[in-house]
Amino acid sequence: MDTFEAVRTRRSIRRFQERPVEEEKLHTLLDAVRMSPSWSNRQCWRFIVVKGKNLRERISELSYVESFFSTRGYKVNPAKKGLSEAPVVIVACADPSQSGDIWAQQYYMTDIGIASQTLMLSARALGLGTVFVGVFDEAKLREELGIPGDIRVVGLFPVGYPLEEKKDGPPRKPLSEIVFHEKWG
Repeated sequence: MDTFEAVRTRRSIRRFQERPVEEEKLHTLLDAVRMSPSWSNRQCWRFIVVKGKNLRERISELSYVESFFSTRGYKVNPAKKGLSEAPVVIVACADPSQSGDIWAQQYYMTDIGIASQTLMLSARALGLGTVFVGVFDEAKLREELGIPGDIRVVGLFPVGYPLEEKKDGPPRKPLSEIVFHEKWG
């Protein structure tokens, strides 16, 4: 699948087949992420690959921050089930000291964002699905996975074969609403 096809057809996948991800595909996915650009090529990201069912279920429990969803009218975190159903969960972490911090702009978030997009598009190109899960109890997750205190947990990615193929994506704004030429507006 070419890059533009992966961009056009990538969808947020929260339900997965009971089928393991082949080690070769997982390696290919992680190697693609490794090639992502980063601030001053510092490569501040670190990834924890979780396959064990009990640990995936624990991560799923820690991904649900009830107060966040209840204050926004949700009853259940829609990604929660996907974290325990997926055969693999990739925990994306970053070391802020290994990235830029210029004029109060912390570039580790940009670095991990770029790597995350690479992960999602590469997963799609390999016939896999994933979704970014960004609501979790970072302190408890850090403790559960033995992550040092100076490392930030930035996102969770359940990875597996989609239970169903999603054809239509959410509507997108036209370019005329999001692109300006020469100056704003």
